[in-house]
Amino acid sequence: MSAFVKACALSELEEDTPKRVELDGTPVSLVKTEGEVFAINDICSHANVSLSEGEVEDCMIECWLHGSSFDLRTGKPSGLPATRPVPVYPVKIEGDDVLVSVTQES
Repeated sequence: MSAFVKACALSELEEDTPKRVELDGTPVSLVKTEGEVFAINDICSHANVSLSEGEVEDCMIECWLHGSSFDLRTGKPSGLPATRPVPVYPVKIEGDDVLVSVTQES
């Protein structure tokens, strides 16, 4: 069962500007882009740095350190140096609340 928790208010998110939050001990980058809100693990799978400090373009978030980009929908990297995806999390919008589930179902 997925447990959704409030991550922030929708009104706090700026278009194409990542917002870092911590949910149940998990660092998450929230991104509002192309009419949707996405939640992706905030730690780059290549260099262990915060993705929320990077740029967002075309539904991709770029790691500021080495330039790998990750698809906000799937977590998959688009090119080197990253080769492993980062987790993405389900998002629900209820009123002005952005709810995210970081629990992993087995």
